[in-house]
Amino acid sequence: MDGMDGIRDGGLAVGRRSAQARWEERSQRPLLALAVVFAVAYAVPIVNESAGRTVTFACAVTEWAVWAAFAADYVVRLFLTDDRKTFVRQHWLDLCAVLLPLIQPLRLLRVVSTLLLVGRRARMASQIRLTTYVVGAVVGLLMFGSLAVLSVERESPDGNIRTLGDAVWWSFTTMTTVGYGDHAPTTGVGRLLAVGLMLSGIALLGVVTANIAAWFIARFERDDVVERRQTEAIVALTEEVRALRAEVASLSERSLRD
Repeated sequence: MDGMDGIRDGGLAVGRRSAQARWEERSQRPLLALAVVFAVAYAVPIVNESAGRTVTFACAVTEWAVWAAFAADYVVRLFLTDDRKTFVRQHWLDLCAVLLPLIQPLRLLRVVSTLLLVGRRARMASQIRLTTYVVGAVVGLLMFGSLAVLSVERESPDGNIRTLGDAVWWSFTTMTTVGYGDHAPTTGVGRLLAVGLMLSGIALLGVVTANIAAWFIARFERDDVVERRQTEAIVALTEEVRALRAEVASLSERSLRD
């Protein structure tokens, strides 16, 4: 009886895990498409300064709706998993991203939480390779960093980031840790954005460097394996030649004796 219960429980766990995997696979593309919608909704009021209240309100509603979709995705995955405590412990950053806008409904926090959820969800996709993920992360951080700093610095009396071009240039130099100093944030939020971009740039540069190093190491290891096999083949061939010479010499001695 206990054995039957164990089999039943094991089958239920496998079923739940497969349901979670199916959900993650089916929801992957729609959520990434919603991330693009979020990017457009976030960018429109910043790029188009003449946008009316209706457009601004519609974009804000869209941002909240996309965040809600990612939050619902977390809740569904939590419900489908077999061990919820382990899931929460392993996905604590997702939980923080879900709760962040509720604690303090600032627009910037909503952007940060949505970016975290998009990044974590995209990294789970088996079809997305690391190179694609890194390139997408760089482009996303560059775009959102530019828009975010422009939105907070454009109205600052002492600010010198007034246009989208200035914001993109500042974001690029900040992410690459070059920092020419021709453009710099003057507000507290802008400086927090600068810290986030610098840390993100250093992290992404570390990932790229590590992958390049791993590629070279793998290439050298393959070359070493090929060279070692060639050496072994040459040694084996040399031994065969020596054996043949010894056999020929032995036959020659016998023929001379006869």
